[in-house]
Amino acid sequence: MFAKLGYYICVPFAALTRLFYSWTGSYGVALVLFTLVVKLVLLPFQLKSKKSMLRMNRMQGKIKDIQTRFANNKERQQQEMADLYAREGINPMSGCLWSFIPFPILIALYYIIRSPMRYLMMLSTETIAKIETMATGLGYAAAEAGTRSAAYDQIYLAKFVHEHWSDFAGQFKGLIDLDYSFLGVDLASRPSELFSQFPHGGWPMWGLFLLPVIATVLQFAMTVISMKSNQASNAAGGASTKVMMYTMPLMTLWMGFILPGALSIYWAANAGFSALQELTLNKYFNKVLDREETAKEKEKREKRYAKYEKQKAMYQAGPDGMKKQSQAQPKKKAAPKNDGDKRSTNQNGRVGQRPYARGRSYSEDHYKD
Repeated sequence: MFAKLGYYICVPFAALTRLFYSWTGSYGVALVLFTLVVKLVLLPFQLKSKKSMLRMNRMQGKIKDIQTRFANNKERQQQEMADLYAREGINPMSGCLWSFIPFPILIALYYIIRSPMRYLMMLSTETIAKIETMATGLGYAAAEAGTRSAAYDQIYLAKFVHEHWSDFAGQFKGLIDLDYSFLGVDLASRPSELFSQFPHGGWPMWGLFLLPVIATVLQFAMTVISMKSNQASNAAGGASTKVMMYTMPLMTLWMGFILPGALSIYWAANAGFSALQELTLNKYFNKVLDREETAKEKEKREKRYAKYEKQKAMYQAGPDGMKKQSQAQPKKKAAPKNDGDKRSTNQNGRVGQRPYARGRSYSEDHYKD
């Protein structure tokens, strides 16, 4: 089931690589164009996450303030962080998905390179067996089953077909004259299997060994640029982020030596395009965020100035303006009357019992002539 699923995942990538190879006639150029198109297709989906990540970098002061104020209350700290992200329209996990996208593409491309007849040319198993039988009759010797070279048997078969194309041309539908040579380097070869011949062999040998090194350097440069622009994730990752900065390039170097040189072409192209993309998007979105922040600050200043002008106008209007301001305020409700209290405060109540007027100066003869 998984093999069949993997086959269908490889179909669009194989079709794209085959198309570029038919246009250029160069396997290396086809891989570079393939990488460029994949980056351009994924670019619109990465724009929002990139902007969100840069906005998050600018909020590090607020984030640290929340972490400091609620250091002893993790639940409140998480709630305040969630509220901050919601107010600013930030998804802290938006950049994680896109960092894993290159891996399935790399796996699909590996199968396309390793098994060109099955995945690149889309030939059936029966057709491949017939081609191998015909090649054996012409002197081809397949790798022994169980050996490391047996995993790349289709590469050797495709190279043999290319060398004897006059015998295979037109014999099998879908069969392609596949030339792995790029700038004088055999992209089907693995540096590890030719290590014993190094440093002899001239440019083809040196070029093959330089490919993993170039891919590693570009991968490291891309990682450094990405780390600098993603300060928020660096602060959250801590030491693990620095470890990854060196681990990924070293992994590229190791895999570049044990896998066919064509994969180093993809790694180098992908790292170079990614670094260029990071620099371009950082410059563009930083300008956009500057404009947005300036607009917000301008709106706040205008609100403060409007409030100041309103208060100033009321002050200049004098007592009338202050009177209008007081009239605009809601009046307090009058206290309810107590019907049980029959005492009155009118003129008639000024004689007789007047509890509210009693005191040291109280006199019953006060109103007598």
